[in-house]
Amino acid sequence: MSLYVYILVMAVTTYLIRMLPLTLFQKEIKSRFLRSFLAYVPCACLAAMTFPAILYATDSVLSGLAGLAVAILLAFWGKSLVTVAACSCAAVFVSEQLITLL
Repeated sequence: MSLYVYILVMAVTTYLIRMLPLTLFQKEIKSRFLRSFLAYVPCACLAAMTFPAILYATDSVLSGLAGLAVAILLAFWGKSLVTVAACSCAAVFVSEQLITLL
């Protein structure tokens, strides 16, 4: 019985999170600052959720940092997502191998 209560509470919470902004902000948001702030919220949340996983998904934090550095550089240079992902995985693999040798 409590499983159904949990599901109901999660459904209501999810519904309220999506419904309240639509009912409270019926007019177009004209503030340039607020619009730019809201535009960056999804990127900031995604970064906050994935950054710890990047560092601690490997055996060593150093290999995670190596993969992160390669990914940031390649993304800055405008490479495709597949290229960035493949090269950062290769950097993590090589750095893990070097760490085990040392």
